[in-house]
Amino acid sequence: MNNSVYKRLIKLVFNYWPHLVLSTAAAFFYVALNGISVWLTASLINNILSDFNKLILEQNNLSSAPILTLNEKIKYFTNELILRDTAKETLKMLCYSILIIFVLKNVFLYLKNVSLIVVQYRLITELRNKLYIHFHSLSLSFFNKQKSGELTSIIVNDVANMRQALTVGFQRMFVEPINIIAFTSLLFIISWQLALIAVIIIPLAGFVIIKISRSIRRKSRRTAVKIAGITNIITETLASIRVVKAFAMEDYEVRRFTKETENYYNLMFRRSRLRSIAPPITESLGVFIGVLLLWIGGSEVLTDKGITSEDFIRFILIMFSALQPIRSLSNVFAEIQVGAASAERVFNILDTKPSILDKDNAIKDITFNDSIVFDKVAFQYEDGESKVLKNIDFTINKGSVVALVGASGSGKSTLADLIPRFFEPTEGSIKLDKIDIKDVRIKSLRKLMGIVTQETILFNDTISGNIAYGQTEIDPRKIHSAAEAANANEFIDSLPEGYNTVIGEKGVRLSGGQRQRLAIARALLKDPPILILDEATSSLDTESEKYVQEAIDNLMKDRTVLVIAHRLSTIVNADKIIVLDNGEIVESGTHAELLDKNGIYKKLYDIQFN
Repeated sequence: MNNSVYKRLIKLVFNYWPHLVLSTAAAFFYVALNGISVWLTASLINNILSDFNKLILEQNNLSSAPILTLNEKIKYFTNELILRDTAKETLKMLCYSILIIFVLKNVFLYLKNVSLIVVQYRLITELRNKLYIHFHSLSLSFFNKQKSGELTSIIVNDVANMRQALTVGFQRMFVEPINIIAFTSLLFIISWQLALIAVIIIPLAGFVIIKISRSIRRKSRRTAVKIAGITNIITETLASIRVVKAFAMEDYEVRRFTKETENYYNLMFRRSRLRSIAPPITESLGVFIGVLLLWIGGSEVLTDKGITSEDFIRFILIMFSALQPIRSLSNVFAEIQVGAASAERVFNILDTKPSILDKDNAIKDITFNDSIVFDKVAFQYEDGESKVLKNIDFTINKGSVVALVGASGSGKSTLADLIPRFFEPTEGSIKLDKIDIKDVRIKSLRKLMGIVTQETILFNDTISGNIAYGQTEIDPRKIHSAAEAANANEFIDSLPEGYNTVIGEKGVRLSGGQRQRLAIARALLKDPPILILDEATSSLDTESEKYVQEAIDNLMKDRTVLVIAHRLSTIVNADKIIVLDNGEIVESGTHAELLDKNGIYKKLYDIQFN
């Protein structure tokens, strides 16, 4: 993983620097109070175990000593704070002090955590919004290459993985080393000889952490891919559940899913096993060093050589307190590796550039007054080996109906997709009123168009919401008028809640003909001057086709229409019929003219009607 990923992660976190400053400041106070609490706890144990008169004598000796070590100075100021006239009063003062320190310590701990929570959830929201906004900026070709389940996994799972790594992980990387340094400094103040033995654990633990973290990073990458695969299977299966049940393929889909989840389990288990092994190893190393120090330091106390009993108690408490941040740091590296692996996938999406962009000086305000002209247009997909369209030359005059016919794969839908700039011509140009559509702002161009496709796209919303898609403040009477013109008001009125009926995902509660009529009503309400109909009636039964065709006839009035026809009966009255074969225009004319030519169109017509 290159350093640029880490730089971008840090930059994301530091966008919230006020909260990070507050969290880090609170963490510093927490670290300081944590050290004081351990020091006072050692004093409490020593005061309970020691003779009070001896404590007073030691304090008097410290106050009269000409030179004090740093350890003796800290002990002197500690005793000045807690020592009182009697042992009981001293104990009471010590208990009050410990209580206050612990309360303050936890107040700062709360401030530290709350500040991080703000950063965490602001960050996760910002990233998801950025990804979702970026999805809408990408060209159609991007989505043709990607699995929807994988994109869903990135926006949900990978961003969630980054949350922990970007906030808790990075913050601990700053705070825990300071905690370790603070505790280690106290150890050296008490006894530098014993402290040298204690710090052996740090490089040993670091070596273990680095080794484990490298393996976690690799497994995290594979895990992110696996969960994306699982999400894709779920999305795909739920979208195709009718086909799954129709073919009695439930067992097959279950086997496919369980195989993926088993692979995911194995990866997760191995990664979690690695993450779980670092803290026990670190702690075991610490305990080993601790036992060694207990023996060495305890022997000095028992023989009354070197360290005092009070210092030894304090040393042991501080040393074991230092194990917690060391163990926490071992988890931090694992969290950051998981987050960084997910960040790679998120950044890969954010770094993807749209293949179709507006020019800097693109025309924003445009109307349609004359014609759409295809001028020697050719098209080839980025990963295609040959041209899908070749030398396309024709004109669609305003107010005319132009139909595209041809066998499947002849290039009809691709040609239609070039007009709203879902794809860009590889060669040639498309002009709207003599203006190259590449010079027009994409949104402005598409606002001139209404598109009704064979696959009707509806949303899990009310009927009114689907007809008025994207228009929040619209007169209900206009919605009803559009539905009436689309021959949809009859079935809408028969529904229990009428226009307020929620139709389910993709309009699953409606028939194919009803869904298509709603799509036509939506196009009618938009009232576009240019209309593209992509085999809008090809999947309907005869009765539904009648209603939908009437609706289409209403929709086509006073508009410029490009219609892709499968059923030739729907386009016999078109002003011009263009026949495509293998991506080229092979015939052109009216219905009667093409029948007289006795070419491809005549063959297609005979196949359908004879």
